Amino acid sequence: MVQEFYSNGKLLLSGEYAILDGAYGWAVPTKYGQYLKVTDNDTGHLSWKSLDHKGKPWFHAVYDIERLNEISCSDKKLSHGLLQILSEAKALNPDFLSGDKGCTIETRLTFPRNWGLGTSSTLINNIARWAKVDPYRLLAGTFGGSGYDIAAALYNTPILYHIDKGHPKVREIAFHPRFKEGLFFIYLNKKRNSREAISEYRTRQLDKTELVHRISQITEKLVATQSIDDFMQLISQHEHLLSEALGVQTIKAELFPDYVGAIKSLGAWGGDFVLAVGPGEETLAYFKGKGFDTVIPYSEMVLV
Repeated sequence: MVQEFYSNGKLLLSGEYAILDGAYGWAVPTKYGQYLKVTDNDTGHLSWKSLDHKGKPWFHAVYDIERLNEISCSDKKLSHGLLQILSEAKALNPDFLSGDKGCTIETRLTFPRNWGLGTSSTLINNIARWAKVDPYRLLAGTFGGSGYDIAAALYNTPILYHIDKGHPKVREIAFHPRFKEGLFFIYLNKKRNSREAISEYRTRQLDKTELVHRISQITEKLVATQSIDDFMQLISQHEHLLSEALGVQTIKAELFPDYVGAIKSLGAWGGDFVLAVGPGEETLAYFKGKGFDTVIPYSEMVLV
């Protein structure tokens, strides 16, 4: 028997960090994601192979399917993380892999691994579907986080996401302002570890209740406005709030002070993608002139 699963990648356009404490975040599923294919066999092993967006293997491992013991692997750290997910899935559903004679697993990304669009979250969601367990619980028992990335993996529209008394709440939204063609995602040519960034945020001493309130207000306004001027002003407000909370410069002040439009960090500040708002041709020319060649229009990135 062959089973195949697919999960959307993600970007968090507002609410980063504060979403951990209950703020509303605006998340979007991307047109990029990850597949997971399960093929049964009778080897007694769980054989794993991960492929990148070009079909090139970047990780492989073999485990005893009954005990989930590692037999061989190409990367000990990655193997440990994978075993953590598989073991937690089995703890949530003891029938998972029980009595299976063996299987071959192949995962395939449709985006470069360094883009930060959710290599881990798409994997967790795919494994959760395979194991028939709650993906939010699987995330909580393994890598942790707010869960917005799991929601983006599951939904095919932009969403407003927040945590209410420990439970994820999702509201689908329509985002079709007149200025949407002036929104671009720029890859900063480096990746930031989200878990490290979250740990740093957790150590900050600040009024998180006030931060959550103000970020939530901005998020609600961002998804509703039809004015590009208001949108850019809201982005700037969001950036300055997080800049003060994190004790770091905004990405515009640090790298792009002469850009005529607005720029917003996304996800873990200091890496991955930023959102730029401005005229199309000028925006493309500006960022490519700065050495940032991956500039993707909103309509080409976001699943809508």
